[in-house]
Amino acid sequence: MEMEYIGEEAKEVLKAQSHVWNHLFNFINSMSLKCAVQLGIPDIVHSHGCPMTLSQLVATLSIAPARAAHVGRLMRLLVHSGFFAVQEINEDQGGDKEGYVLTPSSRLLLKDTATCISPFLMMMLDPVLVTPWHFLNTWFTGDDTTPFQTAHGAPIWDRMAKSPDLNDFFNEAMATDARLIIRIVVKEFSLVFQGVRSLVDVGGGTGAAAVAIANEFPHVKCTVFDLPHVVASVPKSNNIHVVGGNMFESIPSADAVFLKWILHDWSDEECMKILRRCKEAIPSKEEGGKVIIPDMVVNMNNSDCKSTETQLFFDLLMMVVAGGKERDEQEWRKIFIDAGFTHYKITPILGIRSIIEVYP
Repeated sequence: MEMEYIGEEAKEVLKAQSHVWNHLFNFINSMSLKCAVQLGIPDIVHSHGCPMTLSQLVATLSIAPARAAHVGRLMRLLVHSGFFAVQEINEDQGGDKEGYVLTPSSRLLLKDTATCISPFLMMMLDPVLVTPWHFLNTWFTGDDTTPFQTAHGAPIWDRMAKSPDLNDFFNEAMATDARLIIRIVVKEFSLVFQGVRSLVDVGGGTGAAAVAIANEFPHVKCTVFDLPHVVASVPKSNNIHVVGGNMFESIPSADAVFLKWILHDWSDEECMKILRRCKEAIPSKEEGGKVIIPDMVVNMNNSDCKSTETQLFFDLLMMVVAGGKERDEQEWRKIFIDAGFTHYKITPILGIRSIIEVYP
C-alpha cells in the first residue's frame, strides 16, 4: 500500500530519514579522524605554531598532488565535528584569511605527549576490532562466545597470546589511557591512595598506571600483575615489582588491588571470581584493605545524553569484542556483595568513568 506524506507528516518522515542517515554514516567521522592521525595532521598543525592555512597544510602533507584539492573537504568535516577549529588570520598577511588550530580533542592526539590517546584510536579502528561488527547478526543466532570469535575463530585473549604484534598493539593502546587517567587520579583524587602502603595493579599491562602511582607516591610499593606474556615486556624498574600469573587463580598480596578497566571485560560470574581473589589478597578494611576500580557506572538518567551514549557504545563494544559489559550501580552492587564485600563508594570524577572503592 502506497503512503502519502503531507504537511507535518512529510516533515516528520524527512526528519526520520535524516536521523537514520546520520547514524548510518557515523563511521565516516571516526574513519576521517583516523585518516587525519595517519597523515599526522594534528602534529603538523601543532608544530606550525599559529593558525595554519589550508594551502600551508597541503604543502606540508605527504600526499599525491591529485589529492590536494580534497584535503579541505576532510578538514571541513573534522572542524564541524570539533576536532579542529578555524581562526581568522590577519589580513595584512595576504592569501588565505583563515587557518586551522587544534581543539582540546585533537590535542589528545599529539604524538610523544603524556596524554596522547592516538594508539587507543588506532587500535579501536583497526580491522581486527572492526571486522567482528560485521558478524554481530551471525553471533546472535550462533554458539560463539563473542562476535570476535565468530569473525576470527578464537577469543580475543587467545588471539593476542598467539600474536605478539597484536598483543603489543593492544597493550600500548591501554597504556595511553592509563597514563592519561592516572595523571588525573593522582592529582585530583589522591585521597584514594591515603593509607595505602602497597598496591598491586591487576591486569596492569606494561605498567603505565603503576609507574605513575609509584612516581607520585614513592612510599607505595607497587606491583604490576598480568599474564606472563604481557609482563614480559614491562621495562625493568627499581620501584616496580613485576609478577606474571592468572588473576582467576591468585593475586599477590597488597593493601590495595587496582583494577583499571578490567572487570568490564568479563561476565558477572567471572568478575566475582576475580573479586574473590582480590578479597583474599587484601587485609580487612580496618587494616587498610580495599579494591580500587576506575571503571564506568552506566547512568541512564544522566542529562548529558552524549555521555550516556558513549557508555552504551562501550557496553556493546565489550559484548562484541570480549564478552563483558558495562554496569549500572545496581549491577556493580550485586557482584560486590556476591563476591563477599560489605560496602562500596562511587566517585564520578573521570568523565564517563568513576572511581569505585570496594571494601571487605
